[in-house]
Amino acid sequence: MDRILKIHFDKFRDRGELPPELKENSECKGMILFNDADKMKIWRDNLKGISYEDDKGNILHGAVDNILRRGNKLIVLDYKTRGFELKEDTHEHYQGQLNIYNFLLRKNGYETEDFSFLLFYIPKEVTETGEVIFNTTLKRMNVSATNAERLWKDALELLGEDCPKERCDWCRWVENIF
Repeated sequence: MDRILKIHFDKFRDRGELPPELKENSECKGMILFNDADKMKIWRDNLKGISYEDDKGNILHGAVDNILRRGNKLIVLDYKTRGFELKEDTHEHYQGQLNIYNFLLRKNGYETEDFSFLLFYIPKEVTETGEVIFNTTLKRMNVSATNAERLWKDALELLGEDCPKERCDWCRWVENIF
């Protein structure tokens, strides 16, 4: 689905248009798809993507699905496919991912809005000819480069020492699972 959605969006980008699932949404008024196809090819590539290296040689890396632009500012657009309707908090599970993408863009010299979008595709029905019809839901999420940097630094700290279990969300999660 990821590859198919990127091809779908690229067709609209190449025509200078937004696809219907965005064009018809008032949240996207005044926006266009980022139109540098070569840069998007790199930024989408899991092996290349968008990277930042700090002064200690630590590298943070991510690969985006798409980018919107409003004026000079970039806005991350991430696609999600679901087999069922969204729960009230489904979008919240992607906060860290969107924060990090925003952080990476800023560290690479791009201006970004303080929000990103998740575009959920949820199967609605299958036609008699086997085509799957999807409903879409666009979720606007506030993002924070500061929170992304804090998350990255916390991860680096954790990797560099023994886990301080009393304050580690990861350890608490693992303990609850097992």
